[in-house]
Amino acid sequence: MASVSGMAHGPHDDPGHDLLAETDDQQALRHLAREIAAREVAPRAQHHDETGELPTEARKAIAAADLYRVTIGEEWGGLGYGDVEGAIVLEEIARADVSTAVTCQLTFNGPPRGIEHLGNERMKQRWLPACAAGEAIISIGITEPDAGSAVQNMRTHLVDDGHGGFRLNGYKNYSTLAHAASASLVWCRWPGGQGAKGIGAVIVPFDRPGVSLVGTHHNMGIHAATEGELAFDDVPIEPDDILIAGDPGNTEAFKVLLGHLNHERCGNAAMCTGAAQGALEHAIRYMNDRVVNGHPIAELQGLQWKIADMATQLEGARLLLYRAVHLAGAGGTPPALETAMAKAACNLAAKFVCDEAIQLLGGYGYSREYPVERAYRDIRGLCIGAGTIEAQRNFIGTNVLKGRTTSSPGWAL
Repeated sequence: MASVSGMAHGPHDDPGHDLLAETDDQQALRHLAREIAAREVAPRAQHHDETGELPTEARKAIAAADLYRVTIGEEWGGLGYGDVEGAIVLEEIARADVSTAVTCQLTFNGPPRGIEHLGNERMKQRWLPACAAGEAIISIGITEPDAGSAVQNMRTHLVDDGHGGFRLNGYKNYSTLAHAASASLVWCRWPGGQGAKGIGAVIVPFDRPGVSLVGTHHNMGIHAATEGELAFDDVPIEPDDILIAGDPGNTEAFKVLLGHLNHERCGNAAMCTGAAQGALEHAIRYMNDRVVNGHPIAELQGLQWKIADMATQLEGARLLLYRAVHLAGAGGTPPALETAMAKAACNLAAKFVCDEAIQLLGGYGYSREYPVERAYRDIRGLCIGAGTIEAQRNFIGTNVLKGRTTSSPGWAL
């Protein structure tokens, strides 16, 4: 099976002024991801959507092609690429199946990225090679029943054990792939912290006493990469488990953790563009094949306008996404304002495109005979995860009103 191991490793080269222009390595990466998606992911997607089973065989194929290695550093068995390459792979896998793409998202833009940037050496050695090889999944524990978007209201907390370590107590909801994970990155409060002060994060291996998976969600979509509910009952936390320590006197660690969510939001946006692209292509094929009164419905002007609007909205959102990930540069973080715009635009474009694809296919679009209804159900969850559309709009509006600008030269006076 082909893999990316023969490519030149390291950060992407500047493709020039066109945000959608790709280097030779990026083009090869896209072609490989598209090939794996078509051959290994798409044929299994409906089965896993129906059963909720983890897409194990598709994961094995992705790992064999070295695609889980894309954004992890070379010293840990990865390829050392950045957010642009991660977005490319996520687009192509989500084009076939969002659930399978989520397994890539967790590796590209989830805990492994935080571990590589913030973790200690023992933590890196323990987790990064296994994640790069596709052998380990680390879930994310942020959300709580009474602390969704208001993360600073979390109750999960550490207690000093008197021996240089801590004990973790609390409950996390909507922890993606917790049922298939080996550990979780848990945001929690350090002793003495109030509000956003003192919030940091630890990596909790699931073989520790006191860790319990107390349930899994049965959602509208993303059935094969669902979320779990995690309970922590006096779980021992060692110094090497600390990703970033919270300081009860300030919010600095919390700000660092929030900044890392920009990677996740761009990955979310990439999955939306990929799923929407797949839905658009299904609609185009159907319109060219469906004949009414001796003519394909693709000749009907009213339906052509639908396709025009779908393609235009999707392409605009994709441009915002690739601006954000290009601005991350080599080893950096996508800027917050551009990321929020990209996430909101890609979420909204995916909702529009997938909904219109269902309408164009008529009864077939509403049935499971075609994958467009699955794409719609899947992207609907992405409009909530990694920060809702409303949260992105709040961030954009308040920051623009304060005079903050994007990198666009149109803002300059």
